[in-house]
Amino acid sequence: MKWDQIPVDVQRAQQNDRLHHFINHVVAPFSPHYKKLFADHRIDPRRIKTVADLRRIPFTTKLDLLPTDGAPEKVREFVITPELAAIKRRPGVIAEALFQGRSAAERSIEREFRPIFLTATTGRSTARVSFVYTDYDLHNLREAGTRLIQTFGATPKMRGVNMFPYAPHLGFWQVVFAGFEFGMFLVGTGGGKVLGTEGNITVIEQVKPEAIIGMPTFVYHVIRQAHEAGKRWPQVTRIVLGGEKCPTGMRRKMVSLLGEMGAEDVRICTTYGFTEARMAWGECPMPPGERSGYHLFPDMGVFEVIDPDTGEVQGDGQPGELVYTPLDARGSVVIRYRTGDYVEGGITWEPCPYCRRTVPRIVGNIGRSSSSKELQFDKIKGTLVNFDTLQHILDDLPDVGEWQIELRKRHDDPLDVDELILHFAPVNGARREELEDQIRSRFQDETEISPNRFEVHSMAEMLQRIKLETSLKEVRVLDSRPKT
Repeated sequence: MKWDQIPVDVQRAQQNDRLHHFINHVVAPFSPHYKKLFADHRIDPRRIKTVADLRRIPFTTKLDLLPTDGAPEKVREFVITPELAAIKRRPGVIAEALFQGRSAAERSIEREFRPIFLTATTGRSTARVSFVYTDYDLHNLREAGTRLIQTFGATPKMRGVNMFPYAPHLGFWQVVFAGFEFGMFLVGTGGGKVLGTEGNITVIEQVKPEAIIGMPTFVYHVIRQAHEAGKRWPQVTRIVLGGEKCPTGMRRKMVSLLGEMGAEDVRICTTYGFTEARMAWGECPMPPGERSGYHLFPDMGVFEVIDPDTGEVQGDGQPGELVYTPLDARGSVVIRYRTGDYVEGGITWEPCPYCRRTVPRIVGNIGRSSSSKELQFDKIKGTLVNFDTLQHILDDLPDVGEWQIELRKRHDDPLDVDELILHFAPVNGARREELEDQIRSRFQDETEISPNRFEVHSMAEMLQRIKLETSLKEVRVLDSRPKT
């Protein structure tokens, strides 16, 4: 039976079986961190028999991975490090040594447990953290990639251009290994830092891909520049986006521009992934104003949704923070990892109304806790601002081409109040005064704050400010407040 058509009760039973085996035969005996954690908390791994039993295990957070004075390479404690003698006693290893020879058995052990590859977090909110993969994990990455492409409704005959930046970044490598496993023709450009905007447009002109893949802001920028240059891309049917959120307004802009470039029935597919999971999940194709949710791989990992304040597990369809546990991994492994990502619609096990897949789905908007900053707009009361909300407002406005929010202290005085300055480049001949009034009204309606000042720039100046072609991720929020 296909991975995406298994009955829900069978999926849940598989998760329970795989979790019990994984915890008892891989994590508890061979993870330095969890071996100690289980001992400190007197957790008997044999009692972890179902997904519900995960509640017995404390959460892991980003802070647990960061270096300390006493443990400068703390992340290494999360790498599965087996005792060779214990592995050689496995029945499968003994059988392989007998029939294939000792060297073949040793090679199998190395392929399963020896790290050979890594990806890393971008380090935007905390120190950069690396996660290693063994050959066993790369097989999982390839399988996840194949499932992603199938979710997107692509075929091996389609061609794609991968505009993710060349970097030890999950987004780029998930696409690479997906193409290898699925057998789809994919060309990597390295994004803006390698070929620049014109170079990426040239590659698309030459390859004529049905699928364009990359970071939302850069993909949108390339499409907009190609549109202004009068390019025709009628073959494009899929835009696959990852690495950051893509508001509905930006999706509509992409589809509208591509429609004027000759493309019909373009579908936007966004992905959700993070370094610690070492894979990504995607939406199935649908019209730009609709969302199907991220289709999960229940035999490869478990998501819980918790109340971020109490840590209590929420029911199906309830909002909360996403917590992830793999079910079959080697290399760097985290259990009950708190992502810091908050999902409005929780997780549903109902079949997808668009593609009819039976796998669970993450539904609703996802926002990162690091997207909120405490702003002191007066000296008495602080205001918590979610910059995801501001991004949705600005990207939904058709007359705002590019933008950046800058946070400053009035008079650059560390003791004075905060100021929010909006830098933006108008498009479509929009009048500055009318556009500023529109932005101010939307901000006040949805966030109860308003920019203290507007600064208008040319498109070229804005692209330089947000570092679209020089940074792994564009700089949408610039915190220029003095550090205290």
